[in-house]
Amino acid sequence: MKRLMIITLALVYFSAYAQNQQESISENQKTNIKNETQMKKKILIIVSNANSIGPNNRRTGTFLPEVAHPYAEFEQADYQIDFASLTGDTPYLDALNLANDPANLAFLTGRGWEAMQKAGKLSDADVGSYDAVFIPGGLAPMVDMPENALLKQIIKETYERNAVIGAVCHGPVSLLNVKLSDGSYLIDGKNITSFTDEEENNYALADVPFLLETALTQQGAKFHAATPWSDHSIVDGNLVTGQNPASAKGVAEKMISLLESVQN
Repeated sequence: MKRLMIITLALVYFSAYAQNQQESISENQKTNIKNETQMKKKILIIVSNANSIGPNNRRTGTFLPEVAHPYAEFEQADYQIDFASLTGDTPYLDALNLANDPANLAFLTGRGWEAMQKAGKLSDADVGSYDAVFIPGGLAPMVDMPENALLKQIIKETYERNAVIGAVCHGPVSLLNVKLSDGSYLIDGKNITSFTDEEENNYALADVPFLLETALTQQGAKFHAATPWSDHSIVDGNLVTGQNPASAKGVAEKMISLLESVQN
């Protein structure tokens, strides 16, 4: 009888111990999941809603490689990637003839283009919760981004809270007319690049409302131009800009480098 009681007590003890261990493991798993969620960087890609430009209504949109290549880099880094457009309407893509490129094809057939089509309205986005914003180019941003007041306010606030801002090709038009809290232009004195006047002269001179390199320089930017159509991107503080479609991957890589250098 005494032996049976000892065995019973032992079973009760080990059962309780096992349960406590299981609960402890479960809590640790929950904590790890919570920490991983908190540590995951969040990227908001802001896209234009324009689909034509210029006196001849040239068809346009976001240039496919300029969104697809950065998307691939952000996805590989395991970041949360969301889209917002200025109006909330379905955005357009340009350069679909480049769909045979692996990253472009992966974007079109994977989650990227599906997510972009469902882009929320920029005014509804909690932009302050994102670690970075990225603005791809194409001619479309030249239509609806030079003067958009909400976009300018969001870029100002993003820059001043030291989150990362990236833009490529015609995307840096989003940086035009952004004034900081001290009244100065954001790009005044900044080292940046974009689609150059030389490149535009051989691409869409008859369609664009102004030359982007000239406009950025007029607001004080220290503009850096590389060989036309070459891979060229630069960093100045928390600002990353790229010159043309070939530079889109490099912009994303530099953004990721900045984000990974920030302690969680």
